[in-house]
Amino acid sequence: MEPLNYNRIAGKNLGRLEALSDGVFAVAMTLLVLDLKAPTAQAIHSETDLWTALVVLSPKLLTYLMSFVTLGIFWLGQQAQFNLLERSNRDVVWVHIAFLMIVCLVPFSTALLSEFMEYRTALLAYWANIFLLGMLLLAAWKLSRHFKIEKPDLPADIDRAIYRRIAVAQCLYAFGAALCVFSPYWSVGAIVLLQVNYALALRIGKFALP
Repeated sequence: MEPLNYNRIAGKNLGRLEALSDGVFAVAMTLLVLDLKAPTAQAIHSETDLWTALVVLSPKLLTYLMSFVTLGIFWLGQQAQFNLLERSNRDVVWVHIAFLMIVCLVPFSTALLSEFMEYRTALLAYWANIFLLGMLLLAAWKLSRHFKIEKPDLPADIDRAIYRRIAVAQCLYAFGAALCVFSPYWSVGAIVLLQVNYALALRIGKFALP
């Protein structure tokens, strides 16, 4: 009999991976709000001062909302994959851990963008964060299929649906990031519109983005 290999028994519990994912997403989403600081009482002497302070704060509020929705979208994407799996294994777990590592970078890339929104570098760093999330989620599914750990009764076109969803989303995010050639604010606006679409599953007539 072949000796038992530790790597063959590691990472089998899908529930533990889901619990870790939920915890990381919860912390990352909570950390986003720490970049929002209320105006100090010493700086506010009138309603006008307070309104002005809130206007100054609006870029940080916008990036907070953007990133909160972004994390919500990717949490749903990862959970959708978990729901399609029958079990896990060590290799797939490590890809998901790498995915969660990039999730933890979202508060940083968000703070960078909110502080330097007028700079293309900050916008591209934020887009790179989104790009890595998408690529790791895609890699996790491809590896799951490679090891045949998915549930046996999946629809025949499940791969097409997942690949198309990730590919179209990443192409649209890349297009939005490319708009920073004209202005980083155009890129931010495009990303916000994409996130609204994917969060609300908007439809135009019979057309909807995958």
